[in-house]
Amino acid sequence: MKLIIAIVQNDDVNKLIASLRESGFSSTKLASTGGFLSSGNTTLLIGVEEEKVDDVLEVIKKICKTKKKITAAMPPSTCCTVGGYLPHTIEVTVGGAVVFVTGVDKFEKI
Repeated sequence: MKLIIAIVQNDDVNKLIASLRESGFSSTKLASTGGFLSSGNTTLLIGVEEEKVDDVLEVIKKICKTKKKITAAMPPSTCCTVGGYLPHTIEVTVGGAVVFVTGVDKFEKI
């Protein structure tokens, strides 16, 4: 038995859960925050038999694609700002997924 921990963008999570369900996999959804932009994301916990790990990873790869996003650059610290701050925009890559696969010593459905 393996536990797959997938951290995905909120924009992708509903479609991913639906695709996982269609493929016969269930998941537990946890709200989380983090990453470069501190944007909302979701952590999915997916328990599967070892031989099904690659199938789950394929579903995740199909749904969670990276995208380019234009965002305002973070302003400098207020202690160092004189006058004012004119924000400028930067392009960043967002999306995709961060996935961990770990072994499970014991599994019980109660």
